[in-house]
Amino acid sequence: MAVPSKRRSPPPPPPPPQLPFGPKLPFPHIIIRRKARRNYQLRPMLTWYFLTFMMRQKLQTRNQQPEETREEWVIWIKDKMEQVMRDAATTSWDKLCIYRVPLSFQKSDKNSYFPHTVSLGPYHHGDEHLRPMDYHKWRAVNMVMKRTKQGIEMYIDAMKELEERARACYEGPIGLSSNKFTQMLVLDGCFVLDLFRGAYEGFSKLGYDRNDPVFAMRGSMHSIRRDMLMLENQLPLMPTYMPSTKIENSQENNNKFFHPIADKDKEELHCLDVFRRSVLQPSLKPEPRLSRRWSWKPVVADKRQQKLLHCVTELREAGIKFKRRKSDRLWDIQFKNGCLEIPKLLIHDGTKSLLSNLIAFEQCHIDSTKQITSYIIFVENLINSNEDVRYLQYCGIIEHWLESDSEVVDLFHKLCQDVVFDPIDSYLYPLCLGVDRFYSRKWSLFSAVILHKYQLNLRSPWAYFSFFGAVILLLLTFCESFFTVYAYFEPNT
Repeated sequence: MAVPSKRRSPPPPPPPPQLPFGPKLPFPHIIIRRKARRNYQLRPMLTWYFLTFMMRQKLQTRNQQPEETREEWVIWIKDKMEQVMRDAATTSWDKLCIYRVPLSFQKSDKNSYFPHTVSLGPYHHGDEHLRPMDYHKWRAVNMVMKRTKQGIEMYIDAMKELEERARACYEGPIGLSSNKFTQMLVLDGCFVLDLFRGAYEGFSKLGYDRNDPVFAMRGSMHSIRRDMLMLENQLPLMPTYMPSTKIENSQENNNKFFHPIADKDKEELHCLDVFRRSVLQPSLKPEPRLSRRWSWKPVVADKRQQKLLHCVTELREAGIKFKRRKSDRLWDIQFKNGCLEIPKLLIHDGTKSLLSNLIAFEQCHIDSTKQITSYIIFVENLINSNEDVRYLQYCGIIEHWLESDSEVVDLFHKLCQDVVFDPIDSYLYPLCLGVDRFYSRKWSLFSAVILHKYQLNLRSPWAYFSFFGAVILLLLTFCESFFTVYAYFEPNT
């Protein structure tokens, strides 16, 4: 009998291969990455160690250098003295009139002293944001050549002769070569001349289009005029009197460009000086500060020395009235019969830049008096709060286009910071003494406080009857009290 054979079960299927975690990389690549990671960690340490080693070597080398002997030190000092003497012998200080703005003024607001559209002179020549205007300067040169029918060589030679005098007008060394400095004088001089002539005769008569982007009384002309009245952005007026371009009544052209009437008794130095002389009173002739009387009183930038008079609120309480003076001269201020008459002052966005540069020029130039500085400090003393500004606006003395009254107060307070000022030298000092004497009178102060406190209007006749009636009633009350007390002590009488 046959035995049935057993059937074998099929073998189990092999397990699926396990996939590696992450990308499948060859073994050598893993070794290279580990080495790179190790080198990356060691690289900053090696760099720091190398720098520390080099600094230590340098310090050791410096310490090991032998100190110079006394003879060598004295020789170096003598050489330095001789070099300074040679530089002083070749430097002329008589013509100095264009200055760098002191750093103490720049710390509060640099934008008021640096040009934004055009550069005049060497201080800001070549600044990146001012280079687009150089194209229009070359346009002015071509226009001048076309009108005069002269070659550029004649202008270059004329400016070469004035180079030494022009350099002497600037403070400090000028980093421009002789050719570059002469080229700057020609370009800036032609540009300023066409601005003056265009303001006087009209730019269309000079050959410019009516819609010219620069040479037209519109748009950018306001910004150019503001830049031309900055202390560091000045060109001596002598280069503007070129051969074959000298204009009749050139001073009148300058005045029409800046809307003033300048002082014709003395030669102007630059555009800022022309504007300053134009706004001063004719009677205020600049006198050299060296001719002042000698004083042992130290002149420093002290706010206590800038106190000329009290603020508007305090003066009103003393009975002093304010009135707008009908005059186009800002400095024409008078005080009569307890009334302070002040011309109208317009304050706008460009006022701070203009007044800041005028004050800086008066602080730097030795032959300049401080009339404008005196006026600014006078206004700053009057304005001590927003109420003072509002009352002067009510009187028509101040008109401002700023956002708030507090900005006007901050404007004048910042203008007077770090300003060296002696009140005795101010042309307003006698006027302020008269105001102070009126303020110090006890009866005037008492009566004014009473009137201000109780708001009495003495223009009305009923106010007089009310006032005298109150006085009589007070006297009768006093007499009644007196006789009552007297009868108590002397009953028999």
